Amino acid sequence: MTTKTDANTKTDAQPADPAPAEDEALAEGAAATTGVEAETATETTTEAETAVRDEDAVAGDEAAADEDAEELADGLGDSDDVTAPEPAGVGQGAAAIVSAALGFLSLSGSWIGTIVGARETLTGQLNLSTNANPGVAAQVKEGYTDGWHATAAVGGFFALLALVVAVVVLSRPAFGAPGRPQAAWIKSAAWAGVSLGVIGLILAVAKYTDLIFGTPGLS
Repeated sequence: MTTKTDANTKTDAQPADPAPAEDEALAEGAAATTGVEAETATETTTEAETAVRDEDAVAGDEAAADEDAEELADGLGDSDDVTAPEPAGVGQGAAAIVSAALGFLSLSGSWIGTIVGARETLTGQLNLSTNANPGVAAQVKEGYTDGWHATAAVGGFFALLALVVAVVVLSRPAFGAPGRPQAAWIKSAAWAGVSLGVIGLILAVAKYTDLIFGTPGLS
């Protein structure tokens, strides 16, 4: 009897072990807390890295914008330096326009040609007045043909002058500064002067030699 009582007493005196379920719950809670903390730390690190990258990108964009502005300013400065001597082409343009105008005058006539023709006609009439019995051919020649020839000669002079000026303008870049092309409108005006000059010169020579519009009865 004494032995059983002692055994029961020993059994009652020993503390009860915690339940395995409680240990597992505590472990899962600790693990969950650790996971949440890890996720929070990861998110914080990711946000910090994103902010750093954004700052770097903004700084890079600002640096690129500054470099572009500097390059643009340098380019504008270089272009100003290059285009500064450009007024030299003004003379060529004026000469090209003059050549075209001279070519037009050679075809349409001018007050100088009119005066020269009228003066030649007057001279012929004075010569006829001193001749007692001039022939018909002499009267026609002195009264008309010589005046027409004088007008044709003036027109030919203007045509030749237009041709010379236009050729000088077109050949000017070959003797000027290298790497400076001639403006397109200058070339166009100069070629117009060449064309009008050639046509005017041909017509003037043809009229002066009576190849065209010859004197009636004398051609």
